[in-house]
Parts: sequence; structure tokens; C-alpha cells
Amino acid sequence: MSKLPFIKKDKLVEIAKTYPTPFHIYDEKGLRDNARAVKEAFAWNPGFREYFAVKANPNPNLISIFQEYGFGCDCSSLTELMLSEAMGMKGEEIMFSSNDTPAAEYAYAHQLGAIINLDDITHIPFVEEILGKLPETMSCRYNPGGILKMSNGIMDNPGDSKFGFTEEQMFEGFRLLRQKGVRNFGIHAFLASNTVTNEYYPMLAKQLFELAVRLKEDTGAHIAFINLSGGVGIAYRPDQKANDIRVIGAGVRQAYEEVLTSAGMGDVAIYTEMGRFMTGPYGGLVTQAIHEKHTYKEYIGVDACAVDLIRPAMYGAYHHITVMGKENAEAARQYDVVGALCENNDKFAVDRMLPAIQKGDYLFIHDTGAHCYSLGYNYNGKLKSAELLLKEDGSVELIRRAETPADYFATLDMFPFYDDIQALEIKGNK
Repeated sequence: MSKLPFIKKDKLVEIAKTYPTPFHIYDEKGLRDNARAVKEAFAWNPGFREYFAVKANPNPNLISIFQEYGFGCDCSSLTELMLSEAMGMKGEEIMFSSNDTPAAEYAYAHQLGAIINLDDITHIPFVEEILGKLPETMSCRYNPGGILKMSNGIMDNPGDSKFGFTEEQMFEGFRLLRQKGVRNFGIHAFLASNTVTNEYYPMLAKQLFELAVRLKEDTGAHIAFINLSGGVGIAYRPDQKANDIRVIGAGVRQAYEEVLTSAGMGDVAIYTEMGRFMTGPYGGLVTQAIHEKHTYKEYIGVDACAVDLIRPAMYGAYHHITVMGKENAEAARQYDVVGALCENNDKFAVDRMLPAIQKGDYLFIHDTGAHCYSLGYNYNGKLKSAELLLKEDGSVELIRRAETPADYFATLDMFPFYDDIQALEIKGNK
């Protein structure tokens, strides 16, 4: 099975004349089509809101697209809160879901009017001490423990996760929060990552809906919303069948009506916090083959490295690779596609069958729209690449410039003789 890029080779060659490889490029049309599909899938719930997981891709140009569809931001740190504020987000447009959270971050989230989603029962007195008085709306993150199993096998191990309240703590926490003046409650849970099945959200929803009914009956709490968080994955491999968000939305609706509506709780809003599903398939890392090596294996060296895409090195994750212009050629050569880091795991593909690659060929590495640029770093003094947006009209916009040596040295005070950093950059590029 094939997996084709959202851009053609001639267009990439033209772009590379202005923006040298490597770079990440994002597909505006794909992002917008997907955002509309998400809204349609949950239109049956009047209070629905998607809170885009900023950690997946903290580029304001992409987030602004989602703002047009009424989506909010899910933040997990001070700087993500700052980014959301700078984009005009305020109040309940921001969900603050963090863990092991510093006091100053809770205070800032409260200042913005964000919904605070507590990760641990001990954070209740911690936040109260910081704020003086708890806000009227708060959420708690639930972890049922055990092993998450579905029809297609074991999905994940919530019992080994550092996140969330136990079920007993949820009841204790809701009672305590009510005593302290909280009036509107949210329930949040994230049990599995990158599920490629339409069953996950409906299964999770039913579990949370049943918990919500028990919590209301036992504690008297008003359940204002249930946040299904993320976990809806994407088809990284060409032989995988992609999730259908409309089927998923219909499955959640069925569980909602069976559990919540029948319990007289048909006013509960449904929230989601998808990151990977929102942006993952609509990004690609474009890199150029610059070396080939013939030793015990056949290697293709490219001008990108794990700084640009760490998922294969960190998780052994699969990202499909297209050799541009050779989409229909036979995948007859076996390669390791590698970067230049002084680490043997700096590999985008291992023993991958691909068409014959020559130096100068452009490679499109698929599905880098989420948790790719944002996981980048500067090991070996490598610099993070540019981000581009392929607009719906076919034009290309630079939405984040590539880092320079000046950026790398900016936090140091020990190089006063580098007054002319531009000259240093020119020297380094020779």
C-alpha cells in the first residue's frame, strides 16, 4: 500500500531554493478539513469544545487556524499558558492540565481564568493555599488503574501511569472540593496514546459517563463537562486504517444517551484534547540525501537528524518515507536512513525497503505534524529547522525560521568576543 505526500516534488524543489532543507511543512487544507470534521462529529453536543493540545505543536500560526473553528488550548506549562494568552485565549478557552505543577503556574492559570484540571488529590490544599479560594469550576483527572483492554488487545497500562486520581480519590476529592466552594465539576481521563481504532473514545466515554453518574449520586456534585482528553491516533503505517472521527463521535453519542441522558444528565458538555489527531498527518519533514555509506549495511545520510524528529530514536516509532519523484518506483533497496548526530539511534528508518536513492534526492518523512518539532532539542549543537505552511492557495509561508548559532549561544554570557554573530554564522556556513 502507498502513502503519498500532500505536496509534489517540483513544488518542494522550488521551496528549497528559498528555504534550505531540512524543514517541516504543514498542509493548511488538511488541517482545516480535519477541524471541520471534528466539529461535525460532535455537533450533537451543544457544549462541545476541542482543546488543542499545545504540546503537540506549539506554533501559533497553526493554533490560530483552530481558533477560527472555536477550539481552545490545552496547556501543561507556563510557556504554553503564555502562548495561549498572547493569542487572545482567555477564561474557559484554556484548559490547564499539568502534573507536578509549580505554584506559580497554578497562579498564572487562575489569573487567566483557565479551567484547572487537577492531577492529584494533594493538589487541592496546595492550590487553595496559592489562590486563597478555589475557583467555582474545577476538574479532576481520573486513572482507573489496571490494564486497558479492548477488542483488539491490550491498549495501555494506566496502572503504571503517573497521572491522575484513583477512583476512591475521585469521590473523596469531589466531596472536599464541594466543601471548599467548587460548584461545577469536570472529569478528565487519558488512558491510552495513539489508538488506531474507532472504539477507544466510545469505550472511554462510557466508563467516564458511568463514573459521572456515580459521583453525582454520591457527592451531589454538578458535572459540567467530561473531557475525553487525547489518545485518538493516526495511521503512521501505510497498511493501517485511519480513524474515522465521525464514527467515533457517533459512538460517543450512543454512550452519552445510554448513560447520561437516561440519568437526567443530558446537559453535560463533551470536551476533547486531541493533538496528534489534529495535526499529525498534516505535517512532513523534508530532508535531502547528502551522503551514502557502504559498510556492513547500506546507509543514506540526510541533512536532518533526531533534533528535527526524535520519535524513531526515542520510541522506535515508524514514520513512512517517500523518495520524492520516485513514488511509483520499486522499493528494491534496503537502507538505514540516518542523521549526523553522534548517537547510533539517530535513524529515521532501519532496514527500510525504498527505491534506489541518489545524493541530492529529497525525502519526505510523513506524519510529523505532532510531537516532532516540539520534541526537538540541541544535542551536538544542532539547530532546529524552519517550519513552513503550505497555504490553501498553493503559496508557502514561513511560520518559524530556522535556528541560527546566535540562538544557540543566546543564553551564554561567556562569548563577548562574538559581537558580530552574523560574521560567525557566515564563517560557519563556508
